[in-house]
Amino acid sequence: MALIASFARRLLPALGLSLALAAPATAQEPIRIGSFLSVTGPASFLGDPEQKTLEMQIEKINAEGGVLGRKLQLIVYDDAGDAEKARTFAKRLLEQDKVDVIVGGSTTGTTMAAVPLVEQAGVPFVSLAGAVVIVEPVKKWVFKTPHTDRMACDKIFVDMKARGVTKVALVSGSGGFDKSMRGECLKVAPNHGMQIVADETYGAADTDMTAQLTKIKGSGAQAVLNAGFGQGPAIVTRNHKQVGVGLPLYQSHGVASKEYIKLSGDAAEGVRLPAAALLVADLLAAGDAQKPVVTAYRNAYEGKYKSEVSTFGGHALDGLMIAVNAIKAAGGTDKAKVRDAIEATKGYVGTGGVVNMSATDHMGLDLSAFRMLEVKGGNWSLVN
Repeated sequence: MALIASFARRLLPALGLSLALAAPATAQEPIRIGSFLSVTGPASFLGDPEQKTLEMQIEKINAEGGVLGRKLQLIVYDDAGDAEKARTFAKRLLEQDKVDVIVGGSTTGTTMAAVPLVEQAGVPFVSLAGAVVIVEPVKKWVFKTPHTDRMACDKIFVDMKARGVTKVALVSGSGGFDKSMRGECLKVAPNHGMQIVADETYGAADTDMTAQLTKIKGSGAQAVLNAGFGQGPAIVTRNHKQVGVGLPLYQSHGVASKEYIKLSGDAAEGVRLPAAALLVADLLAAGDAQKPVVTAYRNAYEGKYKSEVSTFGGHALDGLMIAVNAIKAAGGTDKAKVRDAIEATKGYVGTGGVVNMSATDHMGLDLSAFRMLEVKGGNWSLVN
């Protein structure tokens, strides 16, 4: 008998997950939060802080008693930035893991690979990626937390106009985010009185953009906008200085982290980009509604992981909390009710801004959610 008991003690922990999944629905069954993230690979600067944030916040929520008396269980897979892997993992989350909601998708490419699956399955999905195509046109089960590339273009052009700029040179990469932002900037430029006088591109494997920047230097442009993501923008920034372009350089919100400044070195000085308030928490006015939210998250993240916070982890925090609040509002994990509650999100103060979703807006942020930042002395400063 003692032998059987000893065997059971060794066996049950290994079977814990399977038993929990097989058990009938009770008040104690965990709420399953599914995720696929680019934790490794070229987009690891997105996925790594996203996973750490989800783990940290779920640990905190569970320590405080969970949600509706139930613990949260995070089931996460690393797609390494590969869209086909993301599709496979999304399918596994939906069909095998039977998750209640998905909070993930580090990149536009991995997100869009999963969209048809979640739409067919009818499971709420909060994406952590940037492109406007994720939520336009509106998809019934798909939402997102980051600001869109179109918003970034608008914010940048408003700032350029205030500096007297009317002629702009675009340079962009070949990835999904880059192409989407380039397209959006081309669309909205006329709305701001901007003329695109150069439109250069570079490949994902390119390590030298001096040829493109030399063309831009002679184009008559008054400012340069790099619609980029990943390692490319840091190379553009260094080459921009090496070539002596001598024009204001703007980057996208896709590189809004200290890692970009480190990779660019002193060439980043003076570069401007739109980003969430999280990066400049200490510079926010005392009465700013986001100040306590972003300060608390920054302190918790940096205290736990001993590394600097980024807006990308903030997107994961917002996505998780919007989903958690929706589950509370729905009174459970009925997927249709949770979906409706996410869509009804109003006045949620997150790291990315104040979220007000609707049937026609599955992101819920306006231009005020973006802050214009400038690199000064190797750090972020607040322009407006």
